[in-house]
Amino acid sequence: MDDKNQNILKNNFLSRGCSASPRIYDKNENIYKHGCCKLDSFDWLADIPKAEGADVFPYAEIRFKNSRLEFCQMTEDKELAIGDIVAVEGSPGHDIGIVSLTGEAARLQMKKKNTGARSEELKKIYRRARVSDIEKWINAVDKEEHAKYKTREEARKLNLQMKINDVEYQGDSTKATFYYTAEERVDFRELIKVLADEFKVRIEMRQIGVRQEASRLGGIGSCGRELCCSTWMTKFKSVSTSSARQQQLSLNPQKLAGQCGKLKCCLNFEGAMYEDALSEFPDSKVVLKTKKGDAIHQKNDVFKRLVWYSYAEERSDIMAIPLDKVKKIISDNEKGILPATLENFSFVKDKKVDFENAADQDDLKRFDK
Repeated sequence: MDDKNQNILKNNFLSRGCSASPRIYDKNENIYKHGCCKLDSFDWLADIPKAEGADVFPYAEIRFKNSRLEFCQMTEDKELAIGDIVAVEGSPGHDIGIVSLTGEAARLQMKKKNTGARSEELKKIYRRARVSDIEKWINAVDKEEHAKYKTREEARKLNLQMKINDVEYQGDSTKATFYYTAEERVDFRELIKVLADEFKVRIEMRQIGVRQEASRLGGIGSCGRELCCSTWMTKFKSVSTSSARQQQLSLNPQKLAGQCGKLKCCLNFEGAMYEDALSEFPDSKVVLKTKKGDAIHQKNDVFKRLVWYSYAEERSDIMAIPLDKVKKIISDNEKGILPATLENFSFVKDKKVDFENAADQDDLKRFDK
């Protein structure tokens, strides 16, 4: 195997949580390392000793490729440790996975995901992987990259409007799952026939969203770090433009959209903080009354706790007033007391600039004028 194929094989195992490609005639005890893969599970109860006489929790969290995690039932061997390579019940045959959580941490995780209610439907862990299982697993993973590119070619020949993102072979090479994205419904029955004749395995097509596609492919965000969806996020919450408005961000699709083409998930991260901070600010409809004239709200500066106002007749001149002084002016207005001017309370005064033709600002020749 050349260096290029070895790197591809190593990357495919890295997406399964392996720090390197497993060896056939090796115990592979240190093949699974925390932090070497995305969506890693940390057992924060590992240092707490188990109570005497307590029964071993009969379920474990098994990690497969990318973000696929499943809870499986232990059968014979109930002393599995994190990092063990195990053979798990498949449909049909068996699959190979890595134990990522056991014991009390697995029980709490099952409770969080409400999996215990249907524990009788969970797959079974047959055994620790044997030498023959590891050999089949390596051969199956080695086929994934070729299958992905071959499927893209066949889909292009059939003029199917779909994008093949990832391929996952079952550990015994009897089944292959193809993950794809498509804007419309795709009739891939002919494609399945072609793939079944080509690869001689059971074919399963599974459609995923653009956010799941980005989490599988990975990448670097505008913040300079790896995408959150490919490192630690497991659930995708809906993101709306109201979060951007609440944070007073410019509604520019190019800046607010992530690599998936949807609104960035990080818009929700600080939403609760902004909502709590803005609860102290007055309503934007409140008008400040002065002897010089009425002042209307322009914008808020949450971090500096400043509120920007301008006179109704002079909207180009805006003034930043501390929040506590704004509240005092509103309280005085309710009592019928009118301050002379807002300039006496303003922290800074600025000139509001309005671009009449904002489209020309992107023209490269504008510097030549």
